[in-house]
Amino acid sequence: MPIATAPRNSLEVITNDLPNICGWESDIATVVNHDQPVFLPQSNVKISQINASFACALHMHQPTVPAGANGELISHLQHMFNHPNDGDNHNAGVFAWCYSRIADWIPELVANGCNPRIMLDYSGNLLWGFQQMGRNDILDNLKKITCDHQYQPYVEWLGTTWSHAVIPSTPIPDIKLQIQAWQHYFAATFGCEALARVKGFSPPEMHLPNNPDTLYEYIKALKECGYRWLLVQEHSVERLDGSGLHHDHKYIPNRLVARNSQGETISITALIKTQGSDTKLVAQMQPYHEAKGRSKQQIGNVSVPSCVSQIADGENGGVMMNEFARDFQPVWYELKDNQHLAGLNGTEYLELIEAAGVNPEDYPPCQAVGQHKIWQQVDPDTATTEKVAQAIADLQATDHQFHMDGASWTDDLSWVKGYENVLEPMNQLSAMFHQKYDAQVAADPGVTKTKEYQEALLYVLLVETSCFRYWGQGTWTEYARELFRRGKALLT
Repeated sequence: MPIATAPRNSLEVITNDLPNICGWESDIATVVNHDQPVFLPQSNVKISQINASFACALHMHQPTVPAGANGELISHLQHMFNHPNDGDNHNAGVFAWCYSRIADWIPELVANGCNPRIMLDYSGNLLWGFQQMGRNDILDNLKKITCDHQYQPYVEWLGTTWSHAVIPSTPIPDIKLQIQAWQHYFAATFGCEALARVKGFSPPEMHLPNNPDTLYEYIKALKECGYRWLLVQEHSVERLDGSGLHHDHKYIPNRLVARNSQGETISITALIKTQGSDTKLVAQMQPYHEAKGRSKQQIGNVSVPSCVSQIADGENGGVMMNEFARDFQPVWYELKDNQHLAGLNGTEYLELIEAAGVNPEDYPPCQAVGQHKIWQQVDPDTATTEKVAQAIADLQATDHQFHMDGASWTDDLSWVKGYENVLEPMNQLSAMFHQKYDAQVAADPGVTKTKEYQEALLYVLLVETSCFRYWGQGTWTEYARELFRRGKALLT
C-alpha cells in the first residue's frame, strides 16, 4: 500500500511559466503528514545483529542567477557552461556528472549483491536548473533511483530549503515558505509518493539558529511540514547545562529542544554530523572506517548500534570529483562479508531502533549552542520577549564569545556582519511580500496559485540564497541586488 495518495492532479514542474513552488499547500500537507514507516517494511538490515552503522549524505546545489543573455534567470551551472574560461567553470561537465553518477552506481551495486546506502540533498533551484537546461539525462537517472521501488531501500532524499537559504539569517516568516517550496518542486519532479518518504531535513551550510525564537519557529515549521528529524553539526549544539556533547552521544540520536521567548518548548530528533573536513571524510568514506571501531550503546534500556553520520558537497573539489568515485563502491563489496557493520540511511536507522523498543523521549537532550547563557539570566517559567531581548543585549555587551547571528524580520536583532547590503534588502523584500500577501492568503488560500504571488515568492526565495553572501562582495552581491530590484518592482 503506498504511503501517500497524490493530489487528484499530479503536480506540474512548471506552472504560470514559473517553477512550481506554491499553490498546493493543503495537498502537500496531506502527503507529508503521516506516521507510517518509510524504510522499516523493506529494510534488509537486522538491527540486533550489528554493532555499528554509518550514514553518508551528499549535498548538491547551484544557485539561480540573473545572468542569461538578456538577464534571464538561469542556473549557475548553465552560466559555467556558457563561460568555460572563467575561474573554475571548466569543471561544469564534471559537476553535471557528479549530480547524476550516484544513480549509475547504486543499481550496479545492487545488481552485484551489495547493500549500499546514500542520502541525497539537492536544492530546489538545482533541480529547476536541470529542467531549465533540458538535462533530462540527469533528471531521468535520478528518477530511476527515486521512483523505482527496487531502489527505495538504498536511497533516501533529505528535504532542504528551496534556494539554499541559511536558516539563522532567513526572515522567520519565510522559513516555512522555503521548506514548502522545496516540497512542492520535489513532488512535481519525482511524485507525491516519493515526497511522502522524505522525513529527514538537511539545513544549508549546516546552519543552526541559536536565537530562541528563530530556532523555535524553525522546528515548528519542520514538524508542520512532516519532518521527523534534522541533521545537526556537532559543535552547533550543547547540553542543557552548556557543556559539550558527551563523546558517545555523537553516535546516537539526540533530542534537539527549542524554547522561545514566551517559554514554550518544542523538540525534534537530531542526528549529529561529526566535525571534520567534510568533503574529504565523505570522499574517502571515513564514516565507514570510523564505524568499524564503534560498538553498541544504551538508549534507555535498549542496546542499539552506534551510527556515524556525515554529509559533504557531492560535487565540489577534487576529492569529491575523484576520490569519492574511487572509494564509494569498494566499501559495499567489503561489507558483504561483515555481519556486524552496515550502512544505513537516517530514517531507516531511527525506524529500526524505535521498532526495537527505543523511546525518542530517551534520546539525550541538547539545545543550540550558547542558549544556556540566556536561560541562566531568564527564568523560562516567567520568560517574556522583552526579558530575553534584554538578556541577549546584556550578553552581547559583556561576553565576547556570545553571538546571535540569527534573524527576524523585525529590526531588533543583529544581521550577519559585513553583508548588510544584501541582508537589509532581503529583509525589506520579505516584509513587503508579507505586508501585501499575508492577509490575502488568510482570506483566500487560492491566492498562492496566482502568477503574481508565485513570481513575487520566487524572488523573495532567490534573494535569500546564501551564495550571494558567502562568495564575497562583487558579482554575487550585484546578483542579489538585481533580484531584489525585480522583486520590489513586482511588489510595488
